[in-house]
Amino acid sequence: MTRQDALFDDHDLPDAGAAPGAAEAPAPETAPLAERLRPRRLDEVIGQAHLLGPGKPLRTAFEQGRLHSMILWGPPGVGKTTLARLVAGAVDARFIVLSAVLSGVKEIRDAVAQAELARAQGKRTIVFVDEVHRFNKAQQDAFLPHVESGLFTFIGATTENPSFEVNSALLSRATVHVLKALDDEDQQKLLARARETLNAPPLDDAAAQRLIGYADGDARRLLNAYENLVAQLGPGIERIDEAMLERSLGEQLRRYDKGGDQFYDTISALHKSVRGSDPDASLYWFARMLDGGADPRYLARRLIRMASEDVGNADPRALRLALDAAETYERLGTPEGELALAQAVVYLAVAPKSNAVYTAWGAVRSFVKQDTTRPVPAHLRNAPTKLMKSLGHGQGYRYAHDEPGGFAAGVSYWPDGLPQPPRFYEPVPRGLELRIGEKLAELRRLNDEARPADSADDEGS
Repeated sequence: MTRQDALFDDHDLPDAGAAPGAAEAPAPETAPLAERLRPRRLDEVIGQAHLLGPGKPLRTAFEQGRLHSMILWGPPGVGKTTLARLVAGAVDARFIVLSAVLSGVKEIRDAVAQAELARAQGKRTIVFVDEVHRFNKAQQDAFLPHVESGLFTFIGATTENPSFEVNSALLSRATVHVLKALDDEDQQKLLARARETLNAPPLDDAAAQRLIGYADGDARRLLNAYENLVAQLGPGIERIDEAMLERSLGEQLRRYDKGGDQFYDTISALHKSVRGSDPDASLYWFARMLDGGADPRYLARRLIRMASEDVGNADPRALRLALDAAETYERLGTPEGELALAQAVVYLAVAPKSNAVYTAWGAVRSFVKQDTTRPVPAHLRNAPTKLMKSLGHGQGYRYAHDEPGGFAAGVSYWPDGLPQPPRFYEPVPRGLELRIGEKLAELRRLNDEARPADSADDEGS
């Protein structure tokens, strides 16, 4: 098969003139289980009820034969390619597949030529781009004139947020449909279908849940693992239990169920090791998370949270370093980008610790929620018009930059009538917050000297 044959493939679509949702030709028995169970009709699709249920957007498009350009956004193994094929079959369209990993502008031009030929034959065309987020802006722009002219309908599949990865011009011409990972019930249905196809013994409840947890909503992963498991079974097995599953799949099963206790226990151990300033234990739990299949992007987000929650202003560089590590991973991916995340783990673990901002933020949110909605004092109000100035807005405000030391001593920035303005932020005597605490103490001393004694007593508590 030539590269062009691989890119332009519609042999699995229904014959011309078939009714919308008509069945495709079944895959041969030698094909992988995931391909054999790929839905050939709309009513065979498992999951995505929010798109394919009665009256839902894609269901309506299928039933009415209405074609529109779209982006299918969702995690791996949820049926993005299958839905694109079914859409094409429903409207009897030529189906051209482009892989953004293998294709470039040349292949896009070839697809345009194929679409022009199909139009000359009176047939519509769908151009399906897998992993469209991997195309650069110039490659994505190459589709625009042909989508606008109606030469073909564009369907892109992506696992990344299209708001960031698909350029705005193309995005504005396509409807984004969000596909969801299969839930446990959907995966149970899929396992039942797979068991029937392979004529295999049933899984007990524990083994089924373990396998579903490993698949994490990815139908392809679930079916591939199940097919491997069944292939390794000896004769006379009447039921597959969890021990058989572990023996057969071993290493693969160390991957986490993202909703399970083990996952959250391990991330908790990582967070507490960083908070406890143990770089070696922190690296260990970080490696355990990656080895177990945790998404490095999830870990990057947690590191950013740790930098703010547990290091804070004791070392503000920690937050920037965590952000840089996350960005580096996005540029390099796995495995190279994991080193930057490991660097952030170590830095956060050895950095001075402070949760003063975290504590202050929780306290002030609770205070505001319970307190009344107090008016803004007149001297702090905005006064962009003569009317507002005539009402006293901004009157008496002292511009701090014009004051000695850049500090307007004695000015209150609290609402009027607050009996005892609280102190939410209390810096710890570590890292940069040691100096922040000293500065705040000096500013409070200047305030106390500049204010009347009764006012200083009220706001010093």
